[in-house]
Amino acid sequence: MANRGPSYGLSREVQQKIDRQYDPELEQILVRWILAQCGSDVAQPAPGRDGFQQWLKDGTVLCRLINSLHPRGQSPVAKIQASAMAFKQMEQISQFLQAAERYGIAATDIFQTVDLWEGKNMACVQRTLMNLGSLAVAKGDGLFVGDPNWFPKKSQENRRVFSEDKLKEGQSVIGLQMGTNRGASQAGMTGYGMPRQIL
Repeated sequence: MANRGPSYGLSREVQQKIDRQYDPELEQILVRWILAQCGSDVAQPAPGRDGFQQWLKDGTVLCRLINSLHPRGQSPVAKIQASAMAFKQMEQISQFLQAAERYGIAATDIFQTVDLWEGKNMACVQRTLMNLGSLAVAKGDGLFVGDPNWFPKKSQENRRVFSEDKLKEGQSVIGLQMGTNRGASQAGMTGYGMPRQIL
């Protein structure tokens, strides 16, 4: 981690708000999925936020994960090596992020390297991994390992084609969003020219 002192004031409040977004239950689901997806060559992490961060920090687990979602011989990260040097670890994390973006995750859903490496925003790391799992399930290419119910289902296109007759028929219907004139009457209204009665 970076050599930073404790934060105070607004910085502390913001960091506490970010830390509250971290979901321990989602952590357990992600750990189970990563262990199932990567196989026996990945060790079990220590429980908790810090254990999860230390497990993923060097980038090797993430690179193995993204490689396992591709067919053999088409791995996006060619060289995975454990290293104690900070810049090597950050480079592997960034390789995972680039591969995840090419896999189909939106750039807005991807965490920054420092979010994981410094442990500043582990909730964002969780969201990226959850989106990766959802996308892997939605692709349905047979490379996903685990329970598909661990992740929310991605919406799929459901295109509808209407005939010209059906479209013309729809133009003559007044939708209820426009309102309705049922029940409207002038019963009980007084004439416009009458003065107000004060009793």
